[in-house]
Amino acid sequence: MTDRLNTIFGWVLFAGIVALGLSILSGLYFHADKPQRPETMGFPIEGVVEEGGGDSGPALATLLASGSADAGASVFAKCTSCHTIEQGGANGIGPNLFGTLGKPIGKHAAGFAYSDALSGKGGEWTYEAMDEWLKSPRAFAPGTKMSFAGLSSPEDRANVILYLHANGGGPPFPAAPVEEPATGDAASTEGADGQAVQGDPTQGSGPVDNPTREAAGAMAAEQPADDVGATNN
Repeated sequence: MTDRLNTIFGWVLFAGIVALGLSILSGLYFHADKPQRPETMGFPIEGVVEEGGGDSGPALATLLASGSADAGASVFAKCTSCHTIEQGGANGIGPNLFGTLGKPIGKHAAGFAYSDALSGKGGEWTYEAMDEWLKSPRAFAPGTKMSFAGLSSPEDRANVILYLHANGGGPPFPAAPVEEPATGDAASTEGADGQAVQGDPTQGSGPVDNPTREAAGAMAAEQPADDVGATNN
């Protein structure tokens, strides 16, 4: 009887060990402990913003004009696990980022093995290109090895760009758009001034006479003299 119980408990323990092992293996294979967003969302879900998305907000040139490289340094702190930015810094998981702005995309750091998706992108790191890259690296260069999801805040992206500019320079900043003053108030003021110049026609002042008074004068001129005398009597 004791041997039979030991056999049962042994099989139960063995089954538990097998189940635990399969659970660990499946978790490692399917990354169950690190859930990831799908590359392409099947359908929009209310309240969920697409990765790297956000409100368009002010123009990039405006944000660059009002931003701060010091604020960008704070945001860049989350990038230091993969990147260096000082001149002559070593490449890490990601390339050294000194003097990136204005350089060819995916080619500026000598000796770094860029992904084909980024090195084959073409063009240069303009401010607009860098803004799109920081917003969503995978959307900018599908297939990139960059695992960072992106910065959804336009202000954060602009500040990081300013920090990059402070470390190696770059092209001239784009001119911020100039807002034109509204013309509605000026038009209404001119209309009010014009009415004041013409005067109040009901008072007979100004170049426009009172039409009621003109009609009364015409009737008096046409009335016969006898009728007028009879009326006076």
